[in-house]
Amino acid sequence: MTRSKNYRGRWLGAVAALCLSALAAQGTPGLGGSALAMTVQPVVIDLKPTGRGMSQIVTVQNTFANPLPVELHAEELSFDDKGAHPSDAPTNDLLIFPPQAVIQPGETQSFRIQWVGDPALAQSKHYYVTVAQMPVKLPEGQSAIQILYNFQVLASVGPAGGKPSLALSKSEIGTDAEGKPVPIVYVANTSNTHGYLSRGKLRIIEKDAAGKAVFTRTIPGPEIQQTIGFGLIAPGQTRRIAVPIELPLTAAAGGSLEAQFSSDEGR
Repeated sequence: MTRSKNYRGRWLGAVAALCLSALAAQGTPGLGGSALAMTVQPVVIDLKPTGRGMSQIVTVQNTFANPLPVELHAEELSFDDKGAHPSDAPTNDLLIFPPQAVIQPGETQSFRIQWVGDPALAQSKHYYVTVAQMPVKLPEGQSAIQILYNFQVLASVGPAGGKPSLALSKSEIGTDAEGKPVPIVYVANTSNTHGYLSRGKLRIIEKDAAGKAVFTRTIPGPEIQQTIGFGLIAPGQTRRIAVPIELPLTAAAGGSLEAQFSSDEGR
């Protein structure tokens, strides 16, 4: 019997918390109660349609005690305000070499991800590159449960010379899963090039009914990446992002929210 577990690279928090980073995933129970059978780095890559930036290396380490067979494939993504949606169809825009490998215990295998699509790309495109652990053929007459792990690496390709243009279009007080008040921000990208919320600073200000500031906080990029994710914003997309910070006032109690975002990209 084979069971699969999926880990998606974080762009995220925003895309449904796209992922558990490979390093953070270490120690997750795997086959036979051991540590996770593989780590994948990096889990987010940016490519260019021409020149030296057309390719990047993704490494897969076998942290299990047995040989690890893996297979890589890519599929294009589409986006809405809730996140990314795989097409479930393979793409020819990315060349992966090698597409398959057997990694020995403790060893690391490098895979080259290369853009082979349109060199005159008009706007960014995005893909999941899935690193899939393959089932092992058991000796005849033997049966066992095999737990297989799949990691999704987010690969984005931006047009040559393009720069993202991220701005907050709206902010409001919402609630988290426990009903606590949290900031909700809407981030729009009006350019033809993808950008990341985590490559900037987010400032949150809550005021009471009298207009007095009762809460102020500036969230730097590294903290955004840790708590929300990379925060990928695709071209033409407006993302709704719940910021995991509890506010002192709800909207019903007279609270109002102001938010500001300053990007470090393109500087």
